[in-house]
Amino acid sequence: MTWACVFTIKNQVFGVFFGGVFIDCGSNDGLSLNGLQWVPDTGYISTGTSKNIARQGLVPTLATVRTFPLQDNLFKKFCYEIPVNERRTMKHLVRTTYYYGGVNGNGNPPVFDQIVDGTFWSVVNTTDEYAIGDLSYYEGVFMPTGKNLSVCLAANVYTDSDPFISALEVVPLWDQLYNSTDFKSFAFSLVSRNSFGYDGPVIGFPDDQFNRYWEPFGLDAFPQSSSRNLAVSGIWNLPPAKVFQTRLSKGLAEPLTLLWPAGPVTPQYNYSIYLYFADDQTVSPRTLDISINGVPYYNNLVVAPAGVVVFASRWPLDGITNLTLTPAPGSTMGPLINAGEVFQVLPAGAKTLPRDVIAMMELRSSFRNPPADWHGDPCLPSQYPWTGVTCLEGRRIRVVSLNLTSMGLSGSISHLITRMTALTSIFLGNNSLHGTIPDFSPLKGLEILHLEDNHLGGTIPPSLGNLQYLRELFLQNNNLTGSIPSNLISKPGLTLRYTPGNPFLTPPPS
Repeated sequence: MTWACVFTIKNQVFGVFFGGVFIDCGSNDGLSLNGLQWVPDTGYISTGTSKNIARQGLVPTLATVRTFPLQDNLFKKFCYEIPVNERRTMKHLVRTTYYYGGVNGNGNPPVFDQIVDGTFWSVVNTTDEYAIGDLSYYEGVFMPTGKNLSVCLAANVYTDSDPFISALEVVPLWDQLYNSTDFKSFAFSLVSRNSFGYDGPVIGFPDDQFNRYWEPFGLDAFPQSSSRNLAVSGIWNLPPAKVFQTRLSKGLAEPLTLLWPAGPVTPQYNYSIYLYFADDQTVSPRTLDISINGVPYYNNLVVAPAGVVVFASRWPLDGITNLTLTPAPGSTMGPLINAGEVFQVLPAGAKTLPRDVIAMMELRSSFRNPPADWHGDPCLPSQYPWTGVTCLEGRRIRVVSLNLTSMGLSGSISHLITRMTALTSIFLGNNSLHGTIPDFSPLKGLEILHLEDNHLGGTIPPSLGNLQYLRELFLQNNNLTGSIPSNLISKPGLTLRYTPGNPFLTPPPS
């Protein structure tokens, strides 16, 4: 358990928007909404189908969706790729929004998975919200693992129709936000973020410069308005000033207990908890003891007009949570609270060795029609590798096999394929690939190379004969020229096929 700490930062500036990408999925047009510029998704994804929602009166960002085919795509991911190269060392808020609208013809929306880079984020289940006509959103905080941040949807064994998405937001966060957590090792998935005692619409941008959503909470639990003269000038994590205009409080010096967050939480995770307080009392400062499920969280908290946040980076929760605020011994004033956030702490996924990722991206670019799921991390999460890609996990995660036989590929074979030095087998047969055969000599462990039934030209690289472990080389039915290297003909243990086809290839002497 991580003990709770208190943090106050003064003289920060509210209301300076730091930028972000706001994607209206499935839309062909941009739009301005609540001061944010939304863009079509076509610049961030190259697969899926745009569909319109047949319902009047929807918020514009819910009126279209992008769907991804379920058929033959179990455990295959479809990814948006958001450029973050200039801000790749910054953590990012990621929000996905879903409104089904019956686009698949089923009464209930599908259940599927969402992934960020190599991190499994969560299962997406919007059934309950959709049943009452509401949208669903998921929010997390992630550190990019490369120059693009990938946000992916994928079918799992419970998916019964095409996965879909309505909107995607990616916003860089200032270093000071949530900086008690190492986001190279962990990620956040939002459980609850609330403005206590508030009864208006969800608070977001421009009140919150990062467009975090603060939902109303606790209207039946002693709400009070706070003084608008509070001197909150920017406490840690930069909650919006608006959340300090209301509070939950008791006038008497007695405990205040809240069932918060509202629903049960999953016990196998730790949680990061942030509680926000500010008070307009200056003559006799309010002092609190805080406990969660009966466990002391923080004692003798002095609540001042400048504001304060009490946090724990990793705190165990299980099921229903009771947050209790008790006047400290000797205090004559009742407790209060203004706002709070709870995040599930996720282990950040690993990443495939960068040289392999770069090589796979170059190979993707050299193919004119690569598989639709060739986006995001090639190997991770481990149940969602790219089509035809086999990886080996360990201290370094490497691509060890490519099997793209009969995939209808055209284009050429990038020479950067040879940067994936852990490859032991390559199957590219029965496609429509042109160009020449790369020099595979850097692949010291290559055992099998199948390039048959393509349109490859040029000569056979003699360096293939120097690969110690090569035992299968299939080159038949191409347009190869020149002679067959003698070190291939005489190589012991090698199964070599170069006929039929290759009419301009000089056969070895009889």
